[in-house]
Amino acid sequence: MCLANFFVAASATMVLPFLSLYIETFGDFSDAYVQRWAGFVFGITFLVAFLVSPFWGRFGDKFGRKKILLITGYGIAISIFMMGFVNSVGGLFLLRLFMGLVTGFIPVSMALISSQTKKEIAGRVLGTLQMGTVSGGLFGPLIGGALADSVGFAYTFIITAIVISLATTIVLFGIKEKRISDNTKENVEKKSMLEVLKLILQNRVLVMVIIISFIIQTANFSVQPQLALYVDQLLTVENIAFLAGVAFSVTGLGNLTATRAWGILGDRIGHDKVLLICLVFAGLFFLPQAFVTNIWQLIILRFLFGIQIGGIIPCVTAYIRRAVPLSVQGEVLGYNQSFRFLGNVVGPVLGGLISSYWAISSVFYFSAGLFFLAALCLWVILKSRKRSLVKEAHLSES
Repeated sequence: MCLANFFVAASATMVLPFLSLYIETFGDFSDAYVQRWAGFVFGITFLVAFLVSPFWGRFGDKFGRKKILLITGYGIAISIFMMGFVNSVGGLFLLRLFMGLVTGFIPVSMALISSQTKKEIAGRVLGTLQMGTVSGGLFGPLIGGALADSVGFAYTFIITAIVISLATTIVLFGIKEKRISDNTKENVEKKSMLEVLKLILQNRVLVMVIIISFIIQTANFSVQPQLALYVDQLLTVENIAFLAGVAFSVTGLGNLTATRAWGILGDRIGHDKVLLICLVFAGLFFLPQAFVTNIWQLIILRFLFGIQIGGIIPCVTAYIRRAVPLSVQGEVLGYNQSFRFLGNVVGPVLGGLISSYWAISSVFYFSAGLFFLAALCLWVILKSRKRSLVKEAHLSES
């Protein structure tokens, strides 16, 4: 399942290095036209996925999560396969839109594994699974660029589609779903989408956790469109695109090295505490990237930043596992994934606007500020919850 999540997540971002070049093969277009449609084509997948992810989670809760994994997995493979044969910008846009419609694989897979896992070890198991998701999204541009250089644009889509089909087939034959029933009253009663939203809004920590998912993606992707230009300012060599890809993808390496350890620590001391620690250090390692004077300083800081991301995302999922009834976990994880997809759209837009008005370094100030603000809000909410629990304990004793 970890491998399947890796390839599905990578498929969404792998077109980044060559999307503009691929659009140019459809006709004789101006630079402005290509840049505009590259943004539309890339962003539409995440925008549609933001809207539909909760529905896939809800369908998984109701009809069985393995069935939804197969539908979305093969759906993604078909859309990517067809991208290798498309011959117009409009056709590529529609296929990326369809890909967004079937991008429910990741939240449903998280809900499936979560439902099969004991709460006591949820952080460890989900941390391992999340390695595939985060690393796929971060390594996707590197893989896509390497494949495009080696075999061309069309074969890149075809090879990716075949790999995702094989990964989905492994799920078909290798994963068995045990429908675990929870006979508490809140799980027996079916909840409408409005009731699920009310359940989320009543838990301030849960709301903050979902907002944190949005902040992570916004901050991480805010610098992505500007990273090649930023690396260009630090270098005098020719292989700027490759080193920019390394600087972006090394965050995934940091995530890989630490996510399981963070998950285990979260199981031991509490996932909310690990979230707070990682948010603070994410800001501390993101801010100095604005002041680097050579590429290696940037790569080291982005690696250390990736270690913190490796703790935030699995602990978000593990907290949801503990805080939400089994009967609606898929739907709540769908909302969480939706906000991550929204961050993928908002991040590059904000990063582009900020860097165009000020400087690229300003993007790092902004994103680091987001992490510190999220940490402060989470700390205030946790302190408030602790005071409430102490007050309730005193009332019950008296």
